[in-house]
Amino acid sequence: MLSAAAELFAASDPRSVTMEDVARAAGIGRGTLYRRYPDVASIAAALLDEHEHRLQEELLRGAPPLGPGAPAPERLAAFYAAMVDLLDAHSHLVLGAETGEKRFTVGAYGFWRAHVLVLLRESRAADPEALVDGLLAPLAPEVFLQQRAQGVAPDRIKAALGRLARAATAG
Repeated sequence: MLSAAAELFAASDPRSVTMEDVARAAGIGRGTLYRRYPDVASIAAALLDEHEHRLQEELLRGAPPLGPGAPAPERLAAFYAAMVDLLDAHSHLVLGAETGEKRFTVGAYGFWRAHVLVLLRESRAADPEALVDGLLAPLAPEVFLQQRAQGVAPDRIKAALGRLARAATAG
């Protein structure tokens, strides 16, 4: 099921993939698919889960600046760079799993939010609770894909987000 879905997501806009498409590509009945996954977003989230968990481990236990031990501005810039890499490699999955309001209900978003909030508090940023979601907004898959469609290279996105990280954590 997952490999068939991964191929469909990679081949077209994930937002247009249906449960029927996945069932047909996997050679199974829709009922079988629905017993395992309630919707297409759940399938995309399952595919994306491994990649997000790997990044979460790096944030918790990896080497600085992504992992513990570096100052908050450096860690936030490293987080942005790692997220740009994740989006660049797997934007089709993120787009299928984390668009619109769904983005805020996915467990990974809660983790990213908590991580950025800790960094903001550590740097004594003004009103971290009001700032945290705004700092995660540039990582929305729609924003990333729009920038890429306009020809903005990932390195330029990383550099711009690095400047944002330093400004936001200036205290």
